[in-house]
Amino acid sequence: MRQPIYIAAYHQSKFGKLMGMTVPDIIKQAVEGVCREIKVEPSAIDVGSIGAACNFSLNKQGLLAGLVAMVPGLAAKPIEAVENACASGGQAILSVIHKLLVGDGDVGIAIGYEKMRDAEGKMDGKLIGEVLGYFSHPDDRPGKVFIFPHLFAEVMDLYLKTHGVKEQDLARIAVIEYGNAKYNPYAQMQKVQITLEQAMKIEGINRYVVEGLPLKTYDCSQITDGYAAMIIATGEGLRKLGVAKAGTVEIAGYAQATDPLTKEGRDVLRPRGAYTAMNRAYSMAGVTPADVTVAEVHDCFTVMGAIGAEVLGKAGYGRGAWYWAEGKASVGGECTINASGGLIAKGHPIGATGVAMVGSCAWQLLGKAPTELQVKNPKVAATFNIGGTICSSVCTVLKPAS
Repeated sequence: MRQPIYIAAYHQSKFGKLMGMTVPDIIKQAVEGVCREIKVEPSAIDVGSIGAACNFSLNKQGLLAGLVAMVPGLAAKPIEAVENACASGGQAILSVIHKLLVGDGDVGIAIGYEKMRDAEGKMDGKLIGEVLGYFSHPDDRPGKVFIFPHLFAEVMDLYLKTHGVKEQDLARIAVIEYGNAKYNPYAQMQKVQITLEQAMKIEGINRYVVEGLPLKTYDCSQITDGYAAMIIATGEGLRKLGVAKAGTVEIAGYAQATDPLTKEGRDVLRPRGAYTAMNRAYSMAGVTPADVTVAEVHDCFTVMGAIGAEVLGKAGYGRGAWYWAEGKASVGGECTINASGGLIAKGHPIGATGVAMVGSCAWQLLGKAPTELQVKNPKVAATFNIGGTICSSVCTVLKPAS
């Protein structure tokens, strides 16, 4: 039997703008912040992994593991950097789990971050569009100015036409998530609220991103700075940390799977890797989709909120948009999805996103979510983190430790 793995602590920044913070500053604050959550020194950590996607292209910084090792107490320990596009954070968590399972240590730290804005909080949209495009196949790029919005606009168009869904059915997902973000103090769009009418009306900032395709500004996730960190431990690790198991969450199931990078030639509405990873995580945890009452899915665009509900197994194929429309994904619904506000309204600091998904679900299971967002008596939570055009998928299943 595999050794149980627990979340001993979680910490994140407010998502949005980190202003003049440098990458070394971000990493140091992430490590020290999560250690303060359980009053331990970084030296208590045995292994680590850090995920980021734009460290070279936007931050001109490599060898992130060396920056982690600069935090006093972490030198000369097994630490690595991982990159799996927008699934880098989830991959960092799995990397730490695997290090613990092979006996490299009993306590690990998973860190994710992204710094996408400058010291004044401004962004270069054209540059960001270009560098994010590097995470697509070269054959998918020609003729596209903003590559990923264009690719997902095609996915959205296919979803609408295949399932008879209307644009407003997906726009409603954004409205629900902005409503959730209002109560999340860590959310980038906490102070912004939208109505369905605003999400559908083409005026001001809300426009069609690609001519002839249905994706609008409010269907898109945010360009975001932010970091998140998690201390993960074995049972022996919890003992060493002085953390009671009863106050933790078990990562009961986890899996990763990757589909071909190019979108052409595969069923993006039923991504094989995503379903494979989710089902493996369920099997490992010994649960079914019916057991899940809270989840975080990778809604980089509203269509992924719908597809995410289907990958979770909460909605049948082509029924994800209706799952939201019927209130089943809302707080207090059958399975609360993206109570945090999701990537649409919470924000999407790429490397931090996968860590934050798991962290948000852990807070739900521990009863630490904001009152307005807290799910009643949650027993099982699930996360679905993707990279690329639904290329790499990292899925987890969480339970309160017993």
